[in-house]
Amino acid sequence: MNVTRGFSGRPRVDNPGLPPGQYDAGDDWPVLSAEVTPDLAPADWTFRIDGLVERPRTWDWETAHALPGSVYEGDIHCVTSWSKFGVRFGGVSLDTFLEAAGPLPSATHVVAYAHTGYTTNLPLADVTGGRAWIAWEFDGRPLAPEHGGPARLLVPHLYFWKSAKWIAGLRLLDHDEPGFWEQNGYHRRGNPWEEQRFSGD
Repeated sequence: MNVTRGFSGRPRVDNPGLPPGQYDAGDDWPVLSAEVTPDLAPADWTFRIDGLVERPRTWDWETAHALPGSVYEGDIHCVTSWSKFGVRFGGVSLDTFLEAAGPLPSATHVVAYAHTGYTTNLPLADVTGGRAWIAWEFDGRPLAPEHGGPARLLVPHLYFWKSAKWIAGLRLLDHDEPGFWEQNGYHRRGNPWEEQRFSGD
């Protein structure tokens, strides 16, 4: 997948819920990945939080599912111009995992990394306060592998490349460290409402 400024797609429909430059994908959910979809069984999935935390922790499928469940209902927006309205993801709030690990006061950013090696960077403030999830269900069914299953990071208020598929962990840092797409020209934060698609936007 190459980084280009020439995003194309359906014409933008006048909809106050659409960020600038987006179109409503309706029932479609385009599959866009920087990597080949891995063959990752739930039994082999783990999620770890380390770095600037008091208690580095690792969860497997069973221990993660034993945590209190949480649901996101709302919209998602991809940097390639599509948006989906009224989606429903199930999983666990990232706040629950972070509370168990205990972020240190010096932590300001995270690097999210996938079981495939993919990485993306986020301010810690963008994944706390009920703004992010580890999600393993979509519309009441197990999340499909091509969409990040068995589990993905979900940060719906930012462009969807920040919601790392096949999530393996978060490393908390005291500085911003760009991930895969950010090193290849994408914006460090990715706010859809400000069209933060590329570095310099």
